[in-house]
Amino acid sequence: MRELNNFLSTLDGFIGSSWWFPYALLGTGLFFTIYLKFPQIRYFRFAFRVVRGKFDKEGNEGDTNHFQALTTALSGTVGTGNIAGVALAVHIGGPAAVFWMLMTAAVGMCTKFVEVTLSHKYRQKAEDGTMAGGPMYYMKNKLNMGWLAAIFAGATVLSSFGTGSLPQINSIADSLNATFGFDEMIVGGVLAVLLGLVIIGGIKRIAAVTSRLVPAMAIIYFIGAFGVIFYNYENIIPSFIAIFSDLFTGSAATGGFLGASIAFAFEKGVGRGLFSNEAGQGSAPIAHSAAKANQPMSEGLVAILEPFIDTIVICSITALVLLSSGVWKEKFNNEFDYVDMVVLDGTYTDTTDDGKAQLAAHISGKETLPLFDGALEVENGVIQDAVSVINARSLAENVRVKNNGELVTGTVNIINGKPEDLLLTFEGKSLVHSSPLTAEAFTRSFFGEGGKYIVSIGLLLFAFSTAISWSYYGDRAMTYLFGTKSVKYYRLVYVVAFFIASFADTTIIWTLSAIAIAVMTLPNLFGILMLHKDMKNTVSDYWSKFKADFPDEKTPE
Repeated sequence: MRELNNFLSTLDGFIGSSWWFPYALLGTGLFFTIYLKFPQIRYFRFAFRVVRGKFDKEGNEGDTNHFQALTTALSGTVGTGNIAGVALAVHIGGPAAVFWMLMTAAVGMCTKFVEVTLSHKYRQKAEDGTMAGGPMYYMKNKLNMGWLAAIFAGATVLSSFGTGSLPQINSIADSLNATFGFDEMIVGGVLAVLLGLVIIGGIKRIAAVTSRLVPAMAIIYFIGAFGVIFYNYENIIPSFIAIFSDLFTGSAATGGFLGASIAFAFEKGVGRGLFSNEAGQGSAPIAHSAAKANQPMSEGLVAILEPFIDTIVICSITALVLLSSGVWKEKFNNEFDYVDMVVLDGTYTDTTDDGKAQLAAHISGKETLPLFDGALEVENGVIQDAVSVINARSLAENVRVKNNGELVTGTVNIINGKPEDLLLTFEGKSLVHSSPLTAEAFTRSFFGEGGKYIVSIGLLLFAFSTAISWSYYGDRAMTYLFGTKSVKYYRLVYVVAFFIASFADTTIIWTLSAIAIAVMTLPNLFGILMLHKDMKNTVSDYWSKFKADFPDEKTPE
């Protein structure tokens, strides 16, 4: 596991977490926003009329209606990114990361409008009569770049695991284990069976499930979230102030939080924003390509609503829950993940300004404190040597070492700050992140400890619906690469991987997700930039035909 995580972290550093990736993502969105004259603003209200089917015509080819396509795509984006991803962004980047999540969504509304329109325009029928679409089809049918289409389709299959399957069930299992004590393997097994029963029915069954699941899960989550926000009403204004006041200064150390630079806030905010709404990734166009539409741009208009609902609404609410409750800077008792912790040689403190600065420099990579290497003496779980344990970017307190739940007495071998025996567990008080942090925030409400149940149920519904939608994205990519006969094998592997990920390490899965997102996004961004003139002509054609078909309707042009 150690070698795997080191490899994935190195690879992620070159692509998913590299300095240029957020700029490529935001730059593309900004280009189309200006080039198409802010369609996400001008067409926003009109998009609601389109999604209701007001301008639909009889006889349009497709497998779903506008609303089903929207909810299927939303079920693919409204997942762990909204609960665990926002918490991870705030944990690493501080309050300012929320601003960059919102900016990613604002320009992402335009990016999604473009990618969905082009994918719908160049879709085609599969061998089984269903509609098959997505960026791979405009790459092949318009750009004549079959090799790029194959790369994108391959990346889509990889991303269906890295985005849609692995992190979703991992977050579900972690949350249900922490809240109810359910065994992760049992949770994974039960949900894997349910997943298989849904996805075997293809897009029509998937759309039928998601069109009911998405509204229900949003209502449940909103009730819990506003219960936290109104309970901590005095912190609402300070939370908004922190988001903007930290924007150009970085977040200062406070409580157990050791601070975050402007760069950290930007990178993690943009990265988590993309993981949440997937604008530019090319995933949602696959779902929208199945929709019945008289013109491709009508489905692109529907897609404008996705990042708004997913990030600007739901992620903002989660962020306000985290900030107003104050849990993002508090330490909690937890079991440390192997990749989140390190043992330092020497005793350090976070109770003084100098101590916080020293630890913050180490965590940010500016300076490196010496790692412990050798045998730790442990008595009844308590470390006897003069060392400090860092976990989840914070100085851990009251650390205990256990083996199969029993306190350890003896020596524990440490190599470069990490325990050699992976069966050992380190527990104590530290910052937490991802879904456990959001769960803690929900307890600071009118619901008390019952708030954790809302998070667990919400996470279960959000993440499970994401896994359903991403199975469809993956099977359309497999259809493109190997034909419809390959889909049944893909579905089998998808369900098995879903089960295995329920008890795998959390941080490794998040790293894999970042890599998969980047590998899928870059070909898509290149493709839509190449077709910028095609997109502009498509917009002009749409409004010309719309005025001819509906002469009495006002247009936002």
